[in-house]
Amino acid sequence: MPATLKPRNVKSKPGRKVPAAKPAHISSPQRKRWFRFFALAVVPLLVLGALEIVLRIAGYGHPTGFFEKIRLGDKDFLVSNEHFSQRFFPPQLMRWPGPVMFPARKPADTFRIFILGESAARGEPEPNYAASRYLHVLLSEKFPATKFEVINLGITAINSHVILPIARDAARAEGDLWIIYMGNNEMVGPFGAATVFGAKAPPASLVRLNLALQQLRVGQLLVNLSRHLHGNQANAAWGGMKMFLGNQLRAEDPRRETVYRNFARNLDDIVQAGLGSGAKILLNTVAVNLKDCPPFASLTNANLSATDMAEFGKLFSAGVPLQTQGDVAGAEKLFLAAEKLDANHPELQFRRAQCLAQTGGAAAAREHFQKACDVDALPFRADSRINGAIAAAGQKFAGGRLVFFDAAAALAARTADGVCGQDFFYEHVHFNFDGEFELGRAWAAEVDKLLPPEIVRGAVTNGWASSAACAARLGLTDWNRCAVTEMVIDRLHRPPLSSQLNNGERMQALRDEEKNLRRQMDTNALAAAARIYFEAIRRSPADWLLHENFAEFLETTGDSKQALAEWQRFRELLPHASEGHYQAGRLLGALNQWNDSEAALLQALTLRPQLVEARYELGNTHLGAEKFTAALADFQAAAKLNPADAMYVAMQGKAVAKLNLHAEATVLYQRALQMDAGLWEVAFALGDELAALNQFAEAAQAYAEVLRARPDNALAHLDLGVMQARLSRMDEAVKEFEAVLKLEPGNQQAADYLQRVQRWKPGQK
Repeated sequence: MPATLKPRNVKSKPGRKVPAAKPAHISSPQRKRWFRFFALAVVPLLVLGALEIVLRIAGYGHPTGFFEKIRLGDKDFLVSNEHFSQRFFPPQLMRWPGPVMFPARKPADTFRIFILGESAARGEPEPNYAASRYLHVLLSEKFPATKFEVINLGITAINSHVILPIARDAARAEGDLWIIYMGNNEMVGPFGAATVFGAKAPPASLVRLNLALQQLRVGQLLVNLSRHLHGNQANAAWGGMKMFLGNQLRAEDPRRETVYRNFARNLDDIVQAGLGSGAKILLNTVAVNLKDCPPFASLTNANLSATDMAEFGKLFSAGVPLQTQGDVAGAEKLFLAAEKLDANHPELQFRRAQCLAQTGGAAAAREHFQKACDVDALPFRADSRINGAIAAAGQKFAGGRLVFFDAAAALAARTADGVCGQDFFYEHVHFNFDGEFELGRAWAAEVDKLLPPEIVRGAVTNGWASSAACAARLGLTDWNRCAVTEMVIDRLHRPPLSSQLNNGERMQALRDEEKNLRRQMDTNALAAAARIYFEAIRRSPADWLLHENFAEFLETTGDSKQALAEWQRFRELLPHASEGHYQAGRLLGALNQWNDSEAALLQALTLRPQLVEARYELGNTHLGAEKFTAALADFQAAAKLNPADAMYVAMQGKAVAKLNLHAEATVLYQRALQMDAGLWEVAFALGDELAALNQFAEAAQAYAEVLRARPDNALAHLDLGVMQARLSRMDEAVKEFEAVLKLEPGNQQAADYLQRVQRWKPGQK
């Protein structure tokens, strides 16, 4: 047997204890606490830090600052970051600032002004003629020895949550003066109570935590994963104000209060950022259209009893026709009774204001016009609470470096009845040309008080340039006015503007204006307009917006080659901006310069991958170059960026047809027409494909759809006639060929078909 190992027998002396064996590790409470802290806090931070480094090395994510630095020649410039708004908007709804570029180090002889705000500050619907542009001209004309940089940082659809990080970045960009004009989008912009861009009215602390996390690539990854998991397809593409129709707010909704608190906090921090940078600040209230912009939506107080709600509806419904018929006193009596039941009904307040304005109660009318704005269930306008918060901030920070300017009151004072309306506005908040000039001149007068003495001493006049002189410097002609008028008419066709109770009158006024402008646009006016552009560019050759204006004018008047030259100059001045590359690429494609077009459009997409228009034009270029597979991929990418646009689906059909996949093309064309039945060109293409597949009855139906939309389209009549003949419907074929000859008497093909069909008819030899 193997020897058995036994423990050694240790004898102890009497009175002596044998020491117990020591444990391998002594775990004190303090050491346990440190271990838990390390496991729960330090290790996750190390993992997140490592993941952040990996994501950055891999190129994932995007910079979040408003500015990026680029180097041109031997100078550094600050330009707008194309990815900035991704923290605030889903990818398919991203908004961008206008082109921005200025020296990173401010030249010694320069006075730099930043404009902070939303679409109204940006100058929608045509930023090239914004109040900031008028301000630049006015200051330059009065103080020619000083170089003024007026840098507009406004972006459509943003609000104070977005403007605050812009302001903090601007605080490091050596601004001398900030002009703050914001407040229209607090309810509907990111984190607003009626927003479509994400969470509704969270506390400011949660908003800031969210935005801070997205400064990290890890945070961006988590947000993107969340959007992917939740689908987030409620608004698959930008749809303008229509997107908000389902997000109406009652006047008593408690989320409004959260928005007001968040706005006040953000505004304070924006002002402090500006003052902390050493800049002076011109803080403005916001003017809106009160008199000629009815509320966008009205909701009855949900707390009314069923009896009171029915009585309110009875009184209000009875008052409306009386007002329409001119019985203002009778309508006002009924509206006043209804107001006792629901004082926060927006349309009721607006109609009361209209009645009071007719009976001479100007002050009371103003009060009710304002009330209608304040309780609007689709709150797209700065209300009295927003302007009150701005005034409070003006008082709080009043001093030598901040001037509070009540722009709303100043503009109202320049109207006949003291209420802003269509004299200054196109619709709810966007200024017309007169409004932009008036705001720009009002700003100039305030800025004059804030200029350093050495600049003021260089004034060459005590007054300001006229509106006409400013228009000439900005290259503003009837062609620009007409283009903007058409743009506004198009907007008024769409909800919720289209459903406002005075929409018909506004549309007619704009149509009349467009007709008057077109009557003046003769050959002499064309030459005069060209001289205005030439002179404006001669005086300011580096003003890229003047080159843009001139390019649009030239294209409108049929000179595509010279328009291309202006866009090429725009590209030289702003190489970082996608707009110039896109527009040049589009025109190069129209001129059949396929390779150059492709290069320009790819550059635009490199700078702004979400630019769906550039992807669409690239598809057209590839079609022209007979790169049909590439074209199909482009149109598919465009449809992915904007799935709601039927034309992108239709163009896939065109590319597929070029690949001789005619059955597949018909499916795509039919899908496009299901999305938008008004695309008669697509119906025409569908007819051609069906005819190629010998589906004559279906092709005839498609051509008939074209003729319902375009009854004077000779080619559609011709093709429908051929289909009818193929189906042995000779009488119908004769009618179509005769219709062609009525529209185009010299159409030999129609004459030949008609003669042949008449020979084939029964009873004819």
